[in-house]
Amino acid sequence: MFYNRGSGDGLAGPSNPSKGGEDTTSGRHTMDIFDEMERRGHEQVIFNYDRASGLKAIIAIHDTTLGPALGGCRMLPYASEEAALLDVLRLSEGMTYKAAAAGLDFGGGKTVIMGDPATDKSEVLFRALGRFIDTLGGRYRTGEDVGTSEDDFVQSLRETQYLVGLPTAYGGSGDTGDNTALGVMQAIYAALMHRYGSTSLKGRRVAVQGLGKVGYHVARHAVEAGATVVAADINPHVVGRVASELGIEPTDPWAVLETPCDVFAPCALGNVINHSTVGTLKCQIIAGSANNQLEDDALAAQLREREILYAPDFIANAGGLIQVADEIQGYNPDRVRHQIEAIYDLLLAVFKEADETGRSTTDVALDHVHKRLEAIHRIHRIHA
Repeated sequence: MFYNRGSGDGLAGPSNPSKGGEDTTSGRHTMDIFDEMERRGHEQVIFNYDRASGLKAIIAIHDTTLGPALGGCRMLPYASEEAALLDVLRLSEGMTYKAAAAGLDFGGGKTVIMGDPATDKSEVLFRALGRFIDTLGGRYRTGEDVGTSEDDFVQSLRETQYLVGLPTAYGGSGDTGDNTALGVMQAIYAALMHRYGSTSLKGRRVAVQGLGKVGYHVARHAVEAGATVVAADINPHVVGRVASELGIEPTDPWAVLETPCDVFAPCALGNVINHSTVGTLKCQIIAGSANNQLEDDALAAQLREREILYAPDFIANAGGLIQVADEIQGYNPDRVRHQIEAIYDLLLAVFKEADETGRSTTDVALDHVHKRLEAIHRIHRIHA
């Protein structure tokens, strides 16, 4: 199966010219899906289409060494099928790292739906998705993500039990926004301690990009901790409402990248830190909730060279995953809070090792992930 390599919509991540070949019918470079799966380490990619609802969804299962795959369902009006495919591959890979770093016994997976969440949602669409999820027999569980809500999956619940993050009225743990934000705050505190020797946010300036269900709570917690908060969102009405409520300073969604600050918290979509923007950052610390904040992992080394302390996103934003993973065994908020607080100590260890070895924080964090995956893989060789 071949896909034309187009320009994408900014969500696809970096191209890899060493993969694929030439599509002689179009004159453009092509990408072979199996090459991409091999490069990233994916186990399975499932394309799902339902004529009745118009559902076009891709489910990617990255690695199930630790257990069944777990990861949310994103709905966006992707510019192309390839953009959707690369997004789901990259996101599911990140979920493996997130679960492994958080010490969870789950693998990484993700779903993307091609469609406009403002106009294309319907009962039958999410019921059809539920049927497709159910065919995997528990190998993968999903729930809300960008463009979807917990209420959408109340419809899917009619067709499958393999869901997480449902409303409390339907047996779930409810909204994950605040727990994700609490994890980001642990990352911010760890970075402050490493950089300044204190976790205090008093007198510090925090720039938040994105005021959705996580970014809002990050801004709120930062204000409550004594920080001066500058924030931006693509929706001016949201910025106005939050500015009035929290007393934050509003700014432009892209100008926020160049805002002088102690902490920059990316809480919107990915690829915010790319080869064009990395040189314009005026922050000391990066810690946010967005997935795939770096367009390219190599940018972590550039951040280090610029003496910007980066909290790897798959550690900083794990709070929501910790919550929904706990839901599967019977939700206990105290247990979840304890696991989220462990993000602080994990990042302190990552920062310390990065300094001692001269490596980027991303490289060190990925080493921790791969060591755990290899150790659990060896344990699973024991027949039970």
